[in-house]
Amino acid sequence: MITKNSTNLQPLSWQQELAASVTDPRQLWELLALPKDLLAGAKQATQKFSLKVPKCFIKLMEHGNISDPLLRQVLPHPRELESVPNFNADPVGDQAATLLPGLLNKYPSRTLLITSPACAVHCRYCFRRTFAYQALQNWPKILKYLDTATALQEVILSGGDPLSLDDTSLLQLITNLDQISHIKRLRIHTRFPILIPQRITQALLDILAQTRLVPIIVVQVNHPQELSTDVITALQRLRQISVILNQSVLLKGVNDNLATLIQLSEGLVAAGVIPYYIHLLDRVEGSAHFEVAEAYAINLLQTLRLHISGYLVPRLAREIPGYSAKMVIV
Repeated sequence: MITKNSTNLQPLSWQQELAASVTDPRQLWELLALPKDLLAGAKQATQKFSLKVPKCFIKLMEHGNISDPLLRQVLPHPRELESVPNFNADPVGDQAATLLPGLLNKYPSRTLLITSPACAVHCRYCFRRTFAYQALQNWPKILKYLDTATALQEVILSGGDPLSLDDTSLLQLITNLDQISHIKRLRIHTRFPILIPQRITQALLDILAQTRLVPIIVVQVNHPQELSTDVITALQRLRQISVILNQSVLLKGVNDNLATLIQLSEGLVAAGVIPYYIHLLDRVEGSAHFEVAEAYAINLLQTLRLHISGYLVPRLAREIPGYSAKMVIV
């Protein structure tokens, strides 16, 4: 029998999921039944970098497990407040690469647009956790630059997360880029398909399918536990109209072991995603407790290659400020 409350059974839209994200450490503790003695330290850490995590991502975490690999990625920790040598506010040289507010030029044939300050989640290791997003983009100036920079073949949409833009704004941006004849490819870096898979709507797919630009979607899956049924469905829908690459980050206590990386690569390929890069940590202040030693990482990737097919093995890479490409280590 249909009741007045039947609409409550309808799945939330991606906008509703985003709006309902957990931003108070107390709520996260309550939802996951975490040890109460650790709450004060988490609150302290969020005074410098706020908490944000969608509830649909929280549902994939193990209750009561403070070491859950998904939880570790978003869990505020008092160690974030420690000052550690060689960890700074701009670890990948974004400031030096900024030509205009919102436009970064690091590579000869491609450029990066900061399309939005908003994300689906606040990853505690995010290399842009201290980025000065308050500077608004001047789209006319950016588009004029792109039109005159004829060596550019690819535009990378980054952020924040470009899929935090509504469809109207995203369509307008892509339409503008579509009209610049020397641009051939559109790369979108996003975690929305993983954090809020409802974002992959038919309207979004239509926008990407209609552009003459070759769309390339780069997601970030760090642990096989993130590949829920809903996430796999979203990825498979995206695969119909684009190439999908995965760039993960090697994180201590999350994915720094052989069994996890095997499961991750196999799970990605089963979902139609290419395991492209696994990054050494960008040394942003507040993230030192995630760092994995480079020698250990090299050995781990070399061992991984002995256990799975070569095309399943991501390239171990590090971003170095001033370099015109990522440095591939293994």
